[in-house]
Amino acid sequence: MKKSHFLLLIALFSLHVSYAQQKSYKVANVAFYNLENFFDTLHQKGVNDFEFLPDGSKKYTGAVYWDKVKNLASVLRDIGTDVSPDGPAVMGVSEVENITVLQDLVNHAYIKGRGYKIVHYDSPDARGIDVGFLYNPRYFTVDTSYVLPVTLPADANGAVHKTRDVLLVKGKLDNEVFYFLVNHWPSRLGGEAASAPNRAIAAGVGRRAIDSILAKEPEANIMLMGDLNDNPTNTSITKVLQATGKIDKVGATELYNPWVDYYNRGIGTLAYQDAWALFDQIMLSKNILNKSTAAHFRFYKANIFKREDMIQSSGRYKGYPKRTYDFDSYISGFSDHFPTYITLIKALE
Repeated sequence: MKKSHFLLLIALFSLHVSYAQQKSYKVANVAFYNLENFFDTLHQKGVNDFEFLPDGSKKYTGAVYWDKVKNLASVLRDIGTDVSPDGPAVMGVSEVENITVLQDLVNHAYIKGRGYKIVHYDSPDARGIDVGFLYNPRYFTVDTSYVLPVTLPADANGAVHKTRDVLLVKGKLDNEVFYFLVNHWPSRLGGEAASAPNRAIAAGVGRRAIDSILAKEPEANIMLMGDLNDNPTNTSITKVLQATGKIDKVGATELYNPWVDYYNRGIGTLAYQDAWALFDQIMLSKNILNKSTAAHFRFYKANIFKREDMIQSSGRYKGYPKRTYDFDSYISGFSDHFPTYITLIKALE
């Protein structure tokens, strides 16, 4: 790996370190982005994707699809380039129909030169949407990956709603072992309170996976990310996941959630019921906060990424993320969510 990829923070960190001599750092960005209904234009047997077909209600033609690919690629190109010219080293995504759309995305001219690789599994979701994981092989190598099913109870009519699996990827970030869990929890359909138990179930799947890892590796580097359809202060996150926004209060098995402060200040990643919500979160295990270990990636900062053209400029939703469609009219938008990213740093010896 070229050292030049990691040297952008020299001047920046001269303002923050308590040493007389400037320090240089390796930098790696970890991102998450809900790609909002990233379908191809072909019907997938057994799923409800009819809106997103050329003859569907949204007239989702090849021209629309390729414009969406371009728009999303432009976002991925620019995320995190304030600290690294390579953007995200790894990135979790949600609302993708299949691996084909991710292949088209990473092969777009805007980002093809980075050589992103893909981890993807089809999930049982009724709409056919999945989560996925993109990684730059110059930064990250995959050791293993698998999915953790989220099994929901039957409703009052006996119907079982099938939802997205949790994707777990283990690998090495610059030769340091990291675990990533990519989530897209059940929606708030039917109301926040009524649907909360389903998100608690999904949170429990992630929590048990984290407990299992930490039981074998107490100092494991674990990052849980996703569109959680809950805010940082909801019970699914604070109680089930055991995540806190107080960095100096994180227990040995708890997670640090840097988005609590954002949310408490009224900053969000999407508009929900005409107010800001912050569903798109990335949380970290305690070891990633460790500043004392040499040759170790640690947390530096959390960011919400938004460019001017990603923001709705007029109308009722002015200031919100510029989504792909305004009802059934294509407006050449991006997503109804802003992406989030975490910057990790490691001191160069």
